[in-house]
Amino acid sequence: MAQTDVLLTKQPAPQTIEPCALPHKEHDMACNTGAYTSSGLATAGFRTAKYLMDEWFQNSHGQYHQAIMDRTHSERQRQESQQMAAETEALAQRTQKDSTRKTGERLEVTHCWKAELRREVNELVAETDLLLAQKQRLERALDATSLPFSIATDNLQCRERRQHPDLVRDYVEMELLKEAELIRNIQELLKRTILQAVNQIRLNREHKETCEMDWSDKVEAYNIDEMCTHYHNQSTEVQVHPHSIRMEESASTPETWAKFTKGNLIRAERERLASDNLRTLIDCILRDTAEDLRLQCDAVNLAFARRCEELEDARHKLQYHLQKTLQEITDQEHQVALLKRAIKDKEAPLRVAQTRLYQRSHRPNVELCRDAAQFRLMSEVEELNMSLTALRDKLQDAEQALHNLEDTRMTLEKDIAVKANSLFIDRQKCMTHRNHYPTVLQLAGYQ
Repeated sequence: MAQTDVLLTKQPAPQTIEPCALPHKEHDMACNTGAYTSSGLATAGFRTAKYLMDEWFQNSHGQYHQAIMDRTHSERQRQESQQMAAETEALAQRTQKDSTRKTGERLEVTHCWKAELRREVNELVAETDLLLAQKQRLERALDATSLPFSIATDNLQCRERRQHPDLVRDYVEMELLKEAELIRNIQELLKRTILQAVNQIRLNREHKETCEMDWSDKVEAYNIDEMCTHYHNQSTEVQVHPHSIRMEESASTPETWAKFTKGNLIRAERERLASDNLRTLIDCILRDTAEDLRLQCDAVNLAFARRCEELEDARHKLQYHLQKTLQEITDQEHQVALLKRAIKDKEAPLRVAQTRLYQRSHRPNVELCRDAAQFRLMSEVEELNMSLTALRDKLQDAEQALHNLEDTRMTLEKDIAVKANSLFIDRQKCMTHRNHYPTVLQLAGYQ
């Protein structure tokens, strides 16, 4: 609200503060700055509602200016409204004509797609029987892989009964794991291929219905669009549908509509080619899988033969070292006996020397002399003690060596038994079982 529009509507409130003397202050000429100011005179406790002449003229000129602005805005709005009415009329006629033309073009496109769909409806029946025969071959090949897988898993389980230190992850186990993994992959591949064949058969049977459904929808859409092209402003069938402009979320775009029908047509032709390609692929898969299984079987057999040779060689070497160890044990036992006898032989001279020293220590008075005999006896005792210490050390070393040889003998004997057990498992358990491996024809699904 402008300042000139504010007026006092009641008397000023009575003064509530006692008047008092104000300090003296010099003032310039007071200027009236608004509706709530006085005419420049000092006031104490009340204000005046009077305006100056300049304020009155200012208020009048403001109202003139506002009136001019309102008229100008109104004239501009009337001109814009008239122009908009003319433009919208032309736009309505132009858009109706354009939408009629677009609907006609849509009819032509729909008619073309109808013809293409009708042509593709009857072309997907011939490959189904051939594909069924290939599916049966896949099933026979899948059944044939169960025996190789059981052989591989049985070999792995048998080899788990090997004892330490032969319970190793050797190349035989690697080849067996590779064989088991290969069989699992082949089984998965055959299952996927069977599923693919089943899906292909289903697609061959279902795609005709899909094309017919698409064709039926296009016939209905064609009739609706043809009826829409006959509507005009004077038609009595037209009504007001305020919510018809709302686009359904499931509505397609021209691109997705054409892509859907084109996809049906492409799939109709592609399924016929896919059926033939799938049969060729099945032939290649069965041939390659059978060859891969036989090659891996040969690799496992070769690894078993090589491992058995290594085990046999290791067992012979262990037996050789066992014989040498037994001979060394015998020699070491003799050495221990010799050392014990040598120690015992040194005990008597030591007692003699110690007794001599003891007796000579009882010589009286000046006869207790540190003569040459005394020194020689002392050195003799020291030499005998050093000899005994050395002999006892050698005896301890010899006994420790003998103990180590005994441990080695037990280890060698145990290892020889482990090698014999490993050879029995690999030769008698595993390699004998592998003689029942299926033939290539069985793996290829021909039998």
